[in-house]
Amino acid sequence: MKLTIERSDLLNALSHVQNVVERRNTIPILSNVLIEAKGPEVTFVATDLDIEAVDSADAQVSSEGAITAPAGTLFDVVRKLPAGADVELELNPENRRLSIRSGRSQFALPTLPATDFQTMTGDDSAIKFDLDAGDLRRLIDKTRFAISTEETRYYLNGVYFHAADGDGKKVLRTVATDGHRLALADAPAPKGAEGLEGVIVPRKAIGEVRRLIDQVDGDVSIAVSETKIVFRAGRAVLTSKLIDGSFPDYARVIPKGNDKRLVIDNKSFEAAVDRVSTVSAERSRSVKLSIEPGKVILAVNSAETGQGHEEIECDYGEEPMEIGFNAKYLLDVTAQIEAEDAEFLLNDPASPALILDPGDAACRYVLMPLRV
Repeated sequence: MKLTIERSDLLNALSHVQNVVERRNTIPILSNVLIEAKGPEVTFVATDLDIEAVDSADAQVSSEGAITAPAGTLFDVVRKLPAGADVELELNPENRRLSIRSGRSQFALPTLPATDFQTMTGDDSAIKFDLDAGDLRRLIDKTRFAISTEETRYYLNGVYFHAADGDGKKVLRTVATDGHRLALADAPAPKGAEGLEGVIVPRKAIGEVRRLIDQVDGDVSIAVSETKIVFRAGRAVLTSKLIDGSFPDYARVIPKGNDKRLVIDNKSFEAAVDRVSTVSAERSRSVKLSIEPGKVILAVNSAETGQGHEEIECDYGEEPMEIGFNAKYLLDVTAQIEAEDAEFLLNDPASPALILDPGDAACRYVLMPLRV
C-alpha cells in the first residue's frame, strides 16, 4: 500500500473517525484505524464495536492495499505536520511498519493486519429520511445536557428520538432526562420520519454525531433499523447500536397546571446563579429562590462554605414563594435560552418547574426542585 494525500484532507478524515476509538482497549486492534487505499481515494474506519465511523478522502494511490495503525498516534502525527503539506503513507512489506513522510519529517508506526479488523454488520433499515444538519444540531444541543450518567438506569443514557404530534403537525422530537431534569426539542418532521416510533441513541454516539455535523451544510441522511442508527454526512458515515430499553413516559412529568408565571432577564439570572453558587455545598449545589412581585432573591447558606445573596428584578405577579434548585441544572438550562428573557411556570415549592424559551417555542425544560 502506498499513497499521497494532502495533509488537510487526511486530518479531516481522521478527525471524523479517531474519536470513536477507546484510548484504553483490552483488544489491541480496536485501538487502530483501518486504512484502505483503493482507486482514487483512501478510506478510514474506526470502531469500538458499538459505534463505527467511516470517512474517505481523495488521494493519489500508487499501490492499493489495506492495513491498520494506531488511531491516536497517527492523528497526532498528522495534526502536527505543517499546513498545506503533502503526506505519503506507505506500508513497508519487510517490517510491516506504516511509513509516514512529509517534507523532512518521517515516522514509522506499528501495524496489525486489516483482516483482523472487525467491522459492524449492516441491518435492513425500516426508516430512512433526510434531516437538515442545522435542525439535527439544534435537536442535539437543546437536549443532550440532560442525559443521565447513571449506568444502572441505562435506558436514560442517551437521547430519545421519535416522531410526535406537536401543535397539530408531525414533529421529530428529541428528549433526554436523568430523573432530576428533562429537556425536549422539536423540529418539523422530514418526509419519511413520520413513522419513527422511538429509539434511544447512546450518549457517545450523540457526541460523535454532533462533532461530525459541526461544519456540515445541507441534509444529513438518517437510517434507523431495530438495533442500529446510521448517519451520513457527505462521505462520512457513523453507525451506532441503539440502547435496548424502554424510555419512560416523559409526557407524564411535564407540568400542565403550573399557573405562577415568572419572567426574568436570562443573562442577569444566569450570572447571578453562577455567582451565588460559588459558595454552595459541592454535593447539592442548591440555590434558594425567594420570588415576590418585582424581584427574586437568590441565596445560598452553607455552614461549611459560607453564604451568598443576590437580588435581581423580575416580572412576577403571584403570591410570594420560595423554591430551591440545583445551580448546575439551572445554568445548563439558561445556557440553552436564546431569548433575552427566560419564562418559569411554577406551581409550589415541591412541584417541578416548567421553563420555556420565548425565542424557541419548540423547546421545553423541566426541573425538579430541591429542599432548601
